[in-house]
Amino acid sequence: MKISQANILIIDDDKDILTAAGLLLKPEAKHVITDSKPENIHRLLTGNNIDVVLLDMNFNSTHNTGNEGLFWLQRIKEWSPSTAVILITAYGEIDLAVAALKKGASDFIVKPWYNEKLIEAITGVLPEKSSKKPIKKENTNSITPGIIGKSQIMRELFYKIGKIAPTDANVLILGENGTGKDLVARAIHEQSLRKNKPFVKVDVGSISESLFESELFGHVKGAFTDAREDRIGRFEAAHGGTLFLDEIGNIPLAQQSKLLTVLQNRIINRVGSNTPVPIDIRLVCATNVPINELADEQRFRKDLIYRINTVEITIPPLRVRGTDITLLANHFTLVYGNKYMKQELRLSKDAKNKLQRHRFPGNVRELQYCIERAVILSDSDELQGKDIIFSPIEFAHAEQEEDNSKLIDVERNTILRVIEKHNGNISRAAKELGLTRTALYRRLNKHNI
Repeated sequence: MKISQANILIIDDDKDILTAAGLLLKPEAKHVITDSKPENIHRLLTGNNIDVVLLDMNFNSTHNTGNEGLFWLQRIKEWSPSTAVILITAYGEIDLAVAALKKGASDFIVKPWYNEKLIEAITGVLPEKSSKKPIKKENTNSITPGIIGKSQIMRELFYKIGKIAPTDANVLILGENGTGKDLVARAIHEQSLRKNKPFVKVDVGSISESLFESELFGHVKGAFTDAREDRIGRFEAAHGGTLFLDEIGNIPLAQQSKLLTVLQNRIINRVGSNTPVPIDIRLVCATNVPINELADEQRFRKDLIYRINTVEITIPPLRVRGTDITLLANHFTLVYGNKYMKQELRLSKDAKNKLQRHRFPGNVRELQYCIERAVILSDSDELQGKDIIFSPIEFAHAEQEEDNSKLIDVERNTILRVIEKHNGNISRAAKELGLTRTALYRRLNKHNI
């Protein structure tokens, strides 16, 4: 299910929260209901076909248990077991939110939130409700809502995920930006034995070096200036479930040894505490950095690569997936046609041909945005080739990649020519090229010569 098809109920006794969430979600969702009194939840659930409830953790209500969110969570799961519940929690209530995950909550989000994170959280829990419905193979050949493909290379990917997911092996997902690494990570979790436990995603590239340990391992009150409360980290939040570290290639070298120690010992220490805390997680990592570049010791520890890379999955770029481009384009046309009240929209043959010819350096994400723009600007019931406008940002990126590729070819050909000139004598070839023998050997390895 897409967020544009969802009915959302927001329960919070803070009127400002209700207003902010309502303004954000009403343009995105099918229907949004807001209410400040949790006592009204049962009535609001009845007859409104609610898909997701955003529920505050604390209320000034008649059920003053000290953790009202847990009380109302249990009531919601009794009244409507298939409805997903996302807890809205304050900074100091993370431990309580993790307890709520164990009692049936689908996710939690800390206020004040980032708008895109809230929408991402809602989108992430919607498949939990719809995944119980049979998926027609002839429509998507997808292993989970959100991953669509019929090409042979995607069938091979689906098969590999199906083999890997039921194990507890650490997984490294490789792929260009926009290929859907986060969707594959969630698919692995949902097909694993940990599927009923938390799935915790961390974009390690967005965490500053100073907050790295606190975010991942947690901290105790007074550990540093802003540590006003004890707080668990993402490792503890994912206990029993799956921890997804996105953009793993961006972790600074100084922090990699700490991460390696935790993965080896399966024990964390919160910042400011000497008390060891055992952790039980399944680790999934992702990066857009090619594995041969990641293996550069000046960038990433090889022993850490071995630790996170028990099994490796590479997601193919969109340009090699053939008719999947049209399959995905039709899907996005339907999604955004519904969102923008243009349900009759369809793709013309000319538009499909134009899409098939494009290389999509931005992959599925670029295609999605391209179709959304076309739907918004369209004045007819059929999207034409002229309506498909590709991003100039991606054009610039593609040209840069092409230039880099040409430079690599020039370097490789030059090295081959000089080595041949000196009959394979590496010392003489290195001298003519102005390199040391070691530097030349590195280049030979780089170019597979």
